[in-house]
Amino acid sequence: MTDETDGSQPICAEPDCDRRAAVRLHIPWDEDRDVCPACARALGQRDGVVATPLPGHEDVWP
Repeated sequence: MTDETDGSQPICAEPDCDRRAAVRLHIPWDEDRDVCPACARALGQRDGVVATPLPGHEDVWP
């Protein structure tokens, strides 16, 4: 999903979240998702989920 203001910056794929995405979650039982760091911290704790920073956002995800 992309930000509707300029079409270049993705927004968080989680419902009810409109923050900018900075992390890609690789989820073995579902499609990969681009999410904001706050959602990634919660979802990334599930077994098997791997979180990687989106290009250019390495500074917001350790």
